[in-house]
Amino acid sequence: MSEHIMDIIQNSVRAKAKLVELEIFEDVKKDVYKLVFIDDGCGMSPEVLENVSDPFFTSRTTRKVGLGISLLKQNAEQTGGGLDIWSEEGKGTRLEVSFSHSNIDRPVLGNIAETMMLLVGANVEMDFIYKHVTPKGEYVFDTREVKEVLEGVALNDPNILVYLKEMINENIKTII
Repeated sequence: MSEHIMDIIQNSVRAKAKLVELEIFEDVKKDVYKLVFIDDGCGMSPEVLENVSDPFFTSRTTRKVGLGISLLKQNAEQTGGGLDIWSEEGKGTRLEVSFSHSNIDRPVLGNIAETMMLLVGANVEMDFIYKHVTPKGEYVFDTREVKEVLEGVALNDPNILVYLKEMINENIKTII
């Protein structure tokens, strides 16, 4: 799942978002595993939005296919879930993808701490909020808070990135 997350958030980076939110909701009893992505990037035109899950459509000029959203949608549908996306030019995009938590075909989360570390380190001008909610609790990582505490120390400093990765890992362990 972390690779899907990286791919979707890279779309937000290309859309020049200043803030990207990732919310993960897990509930075994309700058999729900849901990802929500929200960005304040440039958004999409109605034409692009209509074709966004077509693997042979991309707004990029460097290649002729765009597999990220279509593969994520396919994975969700294989588990009995689905994908919904809303976007408005100049306002940003919201993508929600749901999976059946118990379905054997649901991808595992993977190394979300490493994924967040890579995103933060490569995009220090952006802010990220990562929220993970399970029946055991909630964890929120917000780069705006981290930047405030660090008082000017760069988030892409290797020592800071290692610390952030460890911090996210330790906090996630308490709610999963």
